[in-house]
Amino acid sequence: MSNVEEVGSFSITKVQELGKIVIENVEKVIVGKRSTIEQVLIALLCEGHVLIEDVPGTGKTMLARAIAISTGLEFKRIQCTPDLLPNDVTGVSIYNQKNRDFEFKPGPVFSSVLLADEINRATPRTQSALLEAMGEGQVSIDGITYPLANPFMVIATQNPIEFEGTFPLPEAQMDRFLLRLHIGYPNTRDEDRMLVMQQVNHPINELDQVVDGASISEIQRSVRQVDAVENIRRYILNLVQATRDHPALALGASPRGSLALFRSAQARAALLGRDFIIPDDVKHMAVACLAHRMLINPENILSGDTTVDVVQEILKQVEIPMGSV
Repeated sequence: MSNVEEVGSFSITKVQELGKIVIENVEKVIVGKRSTIEQVLIALLCEGHVLIEDVPGTGKTMLARAIAISTGLEFKRIQCTPDLLPNDVTGVSIYNQKNRDFEFKPGPVFSSVLLADEINRATPRTQSALLEAMGEGQVSIDGITYPLANPFMVIATQNPIEFEGTFPLPEAQMDRFLLRLHIGYPNTRDEDRMLVMQQVNHPINELDQVVDGASISEIQRSVRQVDAVENIRRYILNLVQATRDHPALALGASPRGSLALFRSAQARAALLGRDFIIPDDVKHMAVACLAHRMLINPENILSGDTTVDVVQEILKQVEIPMGSV
């Protein structure tokens, strides 16, 4: 297949070019984490949402801001706390005495990039306020349904080592996230570079927009045209089925997990300049797409096993299709 095939009004090479521009722009703020930046961009191109699970100070919030600025998308932030109410997220209807009618005041969910900081500090009721928004791109308030922006993306963060005062996300909420990512600590060289970059001013304050929102919408439509032959689709399904049959798991990945892996593999292929998926695209995205959708058995938790370990084991066991391109 040609890697310059026209898809809609964009070519695959155009998707690759714009993706490279955005990634390099974000790298002016987030140092040494190109793979993580690429995966957040993949989620945006798939019209998906991201959960970034990491310790404080690793750049989770800055990454979300840098993506929004680079793409020209409207950015809003929610600082999740136990007293945060659903209306603080979605908005509220207020009675206008002059007009003698209720007027809807939209909440921060009415943006293109919504950062839900420390999402596991919000109560389950408030967490569930995001379910409809993330799943259907709309919110229903007082019997009225309001469409959200297009594109719309939630980037949620949480600290994995804090348990006091937190409310773990239920499986239904976790399943709404296309990817779960970890940024991790930078190496010494990158951390030194960060110190130099921020000596006088934070680079986020000087970051420029490099792509417009209309281009992002076009690219999202283009990515969906990336092809996957039957062997590749079967490979994705075999990986997901293996999670459902694995003895260490109480719950395997859902059909939404199959679709997430398929969509993210499409986006990665497009960012690399291909209009078709290869097995490496699937393998590269499998952990971020599937591990958070699974529940490990209690006895395996005691043994130190994690869902990431299980996905990596499955990747070694499931046969890679030959002649897939």
